[in-house]
This record gives sequence, structure tokens and C-alpha cells, in this order.
Amino acid sequence: MRKGPLRLTFRLRFHTELGQSLSLVGNHELLGNGDVEQAIPLQYRDEASWQATLLLPRNAVPDANISYNYVLRNADGSVVWDWGSDKIINPRLLGEDDVLIIDAWNHAGYYENAFYTEPFKNVLLLASHAELKLPDVSRPSHTFKVKAPLLQKGETVCLLGNTAALGNWNTARPVRLSRKREEDFFAAQVDLGGASFPIEYKYGVCDAEKNTFVRFEDGDNRTLYDSFPSPKYTIVNDGFIARPATGWKGAGVAIPVFSLRSEASFGVGEFMDLKLLVDWSRQAGLKVIQLLPINDTRATHTWQDSYPYAAISAFALHPLYLNLARAAKGRNVRLLPGLEAERKRLNALDALDYEAVIRTKMSFLKTIYPSQKKQTFESKEYRTFFEENKHWLLPYAAFRHLQDKYGTSDFNQWPAHRNYRPARVAALAAAGSAAHDDIAFNYFLQFHLHLQLREASEYAHANGIILKGDVPIGVYGAGADAWQQPDLYHIDMQAGAPPDLFGVKGQNWGFPTYNWPRMREDDFAWWKQRLEQMRCYFDAFRIDHILGFFRIWSIPADAVEGIMGYFVPALPVGVNEFQARGIPVDNNRYTKPYITDQVLGDMFGSDQESVKRRFLHDEGFGNYSLRPEFATQRHVERYFAALNDEHNQRLKIGLYDLVSNVILFEVKESAGQQFHFRFSMESTSSFKALDPHTQTQLKQLYVDYFFRRQDDFWMKEAMQKLPPLKRATNLLVCGEDLGLVPACVPEVMKRLGLLSLEVQRMPKDSNREFSHPKDAPYLSVVTPSTHDMSTIRGWWKEDRIITQNFYNHELRQPGEAPASCEPWISKAIILQHLSSPAMWSIFQLQDLLGMDEHLRRENPDDERINVPANSQNYWRYRMHLTLETLNRSCSFNRELKDLLRQSGR
Repeated sequence: MRKGPLRLTFRLRFHTELGQSLSLVGNHELLGNGDVEQAIPLQYRDEASWQATLLLPRNAVPDANISYNYVLRNADGSVVWDWGSDKIINPRLLGEDDVLIIDAWNHAGYYENAFYTEPFKNVLLLASHAELKLPDVSRPSHTFKVKAPLLQKGETVCLLGNTAALGNWNTARPVRLSRKREEDFFAAQVDLGGASFPIEYKYGVCDAEKNTFVRFEDGDNRTLYDSFPSPKYTIVNDGFIARPATGWKGAGVAIPVFSLRSEASFGVGEFMDLKLLVDWSRQAGLKVIQLLPINDTRATHTWQDSYPYAAISAFALHPLYLNLARAAKGRNVRLLPGLEAERKRLNALDALDYEAVIRTKMSFLKTIYPSQKKQTFESKEYRTFFEENKHWLLPYAAFRHLQDKYGTSDFNQWPAHRNYRPARVAALAAAGSAAHDDIAFNYFLQFHLHLQLREASEYAHANGIILKGDVPIGVYGAGADAWQQPDLYHIDMQAGAPPDLFGVKGQNWGFPTYNWPRMREDDFAWWKQRLEQMRCYFDAFRIDHILGFFRIWSIPADAVEGIMGYFVPALPVGVNEFQARGIPVDNNRYTKPYITDQVLGDMFGSDQESVKRRFLHDEGFGNYSLRPEFATQRHVERYFAALNDEHNQRLKIGLYDLVSNVILFEVKESAGQQFHFRFSMESTSSFKALDPHTQTQLKQLYVDYFFRRQDDFWMKEAMQKLPPLKRATNLLVCGEDLGLVPACVPEVMKRLGLLSLEVQRMPKDSNREFSHPKDAPYLSVVTPSTHDMSTIRGWWKEDRIITQNFYNHELRQPGEAPASCEPWISKAIILQHLSSPAMWSIFQLQDLLGMDEHLRRENPDDERINVPANSQNYWRYRMHLTLETLNRSCSFNRELKDLLRQSGR
């Protein structure tokens, strides 16, 4: 019985360094309401611990579960949170006047944290949980708590120590701990009254069913000191049990939804087809299905909308994936036979006919909408859906209405509503408005898409399978997100990637870049809403181009090719740095296109005189400049827009190359004082025309600019963005960290516990031709190919020299490599990845089928999904066999399951 105020002491076991400090923050006013600036400072106690004490009057003791964390502030002002949301107390239930809580810091990068994400807690490790009924302790003095994620079914945690209450190290009499299903910690109450402190103790594992001791945890004994005044109650939170945390491994399949083929689908994969894919995955022993983005991309109403990364909404789902038979209700079911001939025709095609499929589906959905809308909108489930999603749903639906009304998604061209005004949009969508019914049609679509995807997700969970989604790095510049919140984006810039194996001139994705300082002002609210939306359907997600959180390749709006970009943010090169190296500073020479008779002859050959007359101004002495109307790549693009013959297309590309024939990009508003280097500077004729001394000095600055000076800067950028986003979700987060990877990226990924992507053909070690799956870190996904690459079989025949090297050195096979990738070769590569120490090995379906000569596609060129170097790629790959056929392929499925079992997956 409490008699006085509550004395609540938090003690954190943590060794700090000079300049560091610790504080306590929680989701209650007592602990700062989650605001780090209002956090309670901890006081240094000794080299191994810090402490803070709260003294609460009895009438001020809250009766609520309070979640709290510790925050480390470094000498440079940066803050690091300890991970998780499972440190929870209810002060009213503590039962004593003096309570000591001894906590362990939870580093976000601990492997064990992955097993407390939703896919593991709710699906993958669910069957191993066993809750025990523990004996009552009459007057407990301590509660011991620890997490142990990888116990086998029927196992639990136990506790032993050098005192009678802890069994005196007798493994026949351990103190058993139990875990409630909704909690993460194993816990047990113990009466240590009269014990002699300090106490040595250790956790172990016991078989709860057989009542036998299995093993102790690894490492030294733990020690509990009891220097707190008595009487009191002590809660000891020991973090994780000391056992290997890299023993769990899983495998999965990657395929876009649109690529699925079932006997009942409508020329395209649908959300309902995922259930058949789940059936096959379970039969084959796979644990994850990885998908490409599934958001609405209908910007042009052409096949170009097949590009899944150009969503007009980061929240809305694509009607392409709606199953019409499940959407039709009542009398409308009788309309389905009228579509059957077209459905069969489209479903028989080798590849997706995007325009025909979406046109037919939308026509049918508009037909059934009038007779189904009343019942839909009056349902309780719909009303809940609308209330939970109206922050994006209403603006998106209004956007779709205005897009169709004005014939373009480019809201800057709309005669009205070009600027988003919440009150005006609400009036436009209000009941009784002329636009209401058309806007509500989009509510109807999104609700049915939600129901079908959620059903597929729940079916996957019921079968022990998780779904992994994809979060694109960008949004469409003429889409609902940019219309609703234009201040979140830099519309005058385009995101892309520098030159790499996928494109020698870089990539221009056409997305606006993010205004990160503005996003930081509201604590990344848009991103957090986006991640919450993912949680409705997915258990894990891949962050597309996670390097964009460090820096993004930014291309001015007047450029077409990615080669015209530079990293933002980045520390530029100052004019004083050039001067210090004896480089003559001539802005026109380095920042303007270098055009001479020699350059024109090399680029255009016999066309050079025509090019001079039509596009250039003669500056004298054999030097030229572009005429103002052709000064940018966009100018050139517009000029040649209607000139599609081969000759004019060659001229266009040549003029693009002239525009990009520069060494430096001047920083805007720097008055000629700061510059960014053009990527691949050494390949330009502008650079090659310089004297050797200037070339050498520029090379040294170039290397410093791209590979040295930015690293700490980019790390700080990422650490401002990624930690708050990761704290906002408990899904498993994977980062696509491919391309020109800054040296700081692996450290940040490791520090935050983010899974990396390891692709055999794209080694992160520049000294290696291939990465080897056996060298992958545990927190990673290994794969032989991605949707942006050719499949194993397609790659095998692309470059004979590379294939031969791989055959001899990676597969360790003697002699000449086979001309084609035979099934045994595909199998050998799959086995390399299954044997990796990585947590996940995920394969494109095409690569798995490549192991079977009867199931694999005849032509491997038809297996490829995307060609990044082709900005006009048509995303239309479909499985060549049905999911029903795949489910009936018992021999192949057994073989795959055996491979997984043998590799411990």
C-alpha cells in the first residue's frame, strides 16, 4: 500500500564518451510528450550508468501505459534514440513507493530487433510462442525481463544465479520466465529479500513441455548491484538474451503484380491472383513475396503509364489490379459473361496490353458504379475506410476528376483549381455538387482495391507468407501529391541517377526532387502517412534508391539526359581551390559547351557544316557556341519532336552531347564562386583538350569532390531523415543501395538495422568483378538479378568474356562455358544464394523457373521486365504459364522446397 509520493528512478546501463549526455523521453507530459527538447536529463552515475529520479505526489501518479526511450546527445549536437517502443510502464500499477527501473540501451542495429518487426511477430515466428502459467511469488522484490526472439516451439527463457531464489545455479531448479502474446519481453517476479548483493546470474533456455534445461546464454555472468535504498521494487530490463541472432534465414520470390497470370485474370495480374501465388509459395517453402509498386500511374492514359514508379499518388492503388468478378455485386454479376471473350483474348497474349486492359476494366467499373454506389457508401466498412484515408483520398479523387475534365494531369494547365485549396476542393466534392458523383467514383474504386489487396494480404498471413512492398523514391511531378502539397517538392528539378552500368549518360526519372528542409518542419508527416499506408497491406518494404536519402542526383528542368545532373545536397568546389592548384579560372571555358571544328567533325562527320549553319553561332578562331534557341537539351528536344527519322534522331543526340560537353556546373547565385563537377568529366572532349597539368589538377579535385569531401556531410543528411522514418513504422525495412554508393552508406544502414541489397553482378567492392553471396552481411537480401536487370539466363549470353570468367572463377568449373545458361547453371547460382549467411535470399520468378528445362521460357530475352537505359520501356512482362500450372508442377515444387530445406531456409 502506498503511503507517500512515488519515487520513480530510471537507471540506464550505458558507457558514454566525453561530450555525450543522456535524457529520458516518453509519450506523456511527465516525460516530455515525445519532444526531445523537453526530455528529462539523466545524471552521470558512474562509468557504466546514468540515472534520473521523478518524485510524483500521490494525486499526480498517472494511470496509463507510458512508452519511453532514452536519447543520446553527441558532442556535435546530433541525437540518437535507443530503439523500440516496448519500454512501457504504468506508474499506478507499480505497487510500491520506491521503484527502480534498470534498463539496457537498445541499439537500432542489433540483429535481434529485426525479429520484433511485424512480419516476424505476426507471421513468421508466431507459431513458436508458448505462454506459461508461472507460480505466484508472495512478496516479489524484483521483476526480471529479457527478450529472446529465436526460441523453438515449446521453449522458454529461464533464470539462474548464485542465490537461493535463483536456484543456486542448479539447472534442475531454474526460475522460468513467460511472455504474453502481445508483449516482447519474457518476465518473471522474484523475491530477493535477504539476498547478499551483488548477485551473479544468467539467463538460459529450457524446454517448457519437457521441463528440462537446454542451455545457458553465451558470455559472462550478469551482475546485479543493489545500492538503492530499501524498501523498494526493482525492475531489471536486460535487453536481449545473449544467444546467436543470425540463425533465422528465409527465401522468397519477386514478381510484379501485373506479371502474374492465372486462368481467371483479365490479361494482367490482379490482387486476387496473389492468393494463388501464396499457395505456390507455401508449397515451395518460400516465406516472402516481393512486389513492385502498385500505385495509380494513370497520367497519360497510354501504355507509358505502365511504368510503376511514376505514381500520380503515393497512396492510391491502381485500378489495373482490380478483379471485376469480385467487384461486381447483385445484378451486375450478369454483365460478366459479356466480357468473357475479351478477357480470354487479353489473357492469352504473351505480354500485357496495358491500354486495352485498363480501358476495358474502367468501362465495366463505370457501368456497375451507379447501381452499387449506394450500398457501398452506406456500409460501415466503407465509412471506416473513408475516415481513415480521407487525408489523401479526397484530394486524389478530386485530382482524378479534374485530370479527366481538363484532359491532362498537369495541373499548371488547368483553367481552374490549378492551386490546391482544401475548402474549394471540399466544396467540389460535397454531396449535391455537380462533380460529386464523378469524384465519388474514385472512392468506390479505391475501396474495392483496398478490400481485395487486404484479403490477399490476410490470406498470405494465414498461410505463413509475408508480403514485401516497394516505396518509390519519387512521385510524378504532375500528380496528386505535388498538386496537394507543392511545397514538399522542387518542381524545377528532376531526380535521376549518374552514369552506371545501366546507362552511360545517366538516368532521368523525371520526378521532382524533395524539399527536405520543408519536410523536416512537420517531422516528415507525409512520409509517415505513406509508411502507415504501406502497413495496411505489407509486412516489409523496399526503399527504392535509398541513396536518395543521403543525396539525390538532381537534373535541371531544362535538361533531358541524366549526365547533366549533380548531387544535391553537396559541398561545391570553390574558386579558391582552383586557384590554389594553379588552374586558370575561366568560367566560359569550363561551364559552357566546348565546341570546335575538331569536336564537330568527330561528332557529326559530314553533317558538321549543316550543324554549324542551323544550330551554332561562329565565335571565330574555330570556336562555336549554341544559338540561344538550342542552348539547352529541352530546346533541342522540342525542335526535333516531330522529326523522328533516323538522321534527325542522330542529330538530336549529337546536339545533346554538345550541350553536355562541359567540365563544371556553376552553382546558381554563387556569382562564379562555386561549382559542381560534371560526372565522367574525363570522357569529354572539353577535358581532353586541356593541357596535362590542368588535367591532373582537375582530376585530383574531381576525386576529392565525389569520393572524399561529401561523406560526413551525406551521413549527417541521412541521419536527419532515416531515423525518424524508421521509428514511425515497425515493418521490416530494406534499402536498395545500388549504384554509386557513398562510403558512409553501409555504416548508416548497419547503425539503423536496415537490410541492404546484395546483387551478385553489382559488387560494392570496386576491385571485384562479382560479389559472392557467401560474403553478404546477415542483415541483407541477396539476389542474382532485379527487375532492372536481365535474368540469369538473359545475362549469360550478353557478354561472353564476363560469362566465361564467372563460369571458371565463381562457379569453379573448368573449360569453356556453355553458350546458353543450362538448367544446372541456374540451379548452381540459386544454391550460391540460398547458402548465403544473409537473412533473405529473394529471386525473380523467372530465375527460379530457369532451373527446370520444362518450365522455363523458351526465349530468355522475353523474361526481362525493365531496361533502365530505355526511358520508353514498356513494362509488360507476364508469366508464360499460369499460376495454376505452377501449383500443379509438383516435381519442381518439391525440388525447390528440398533446396530451401537443405540450405536452412
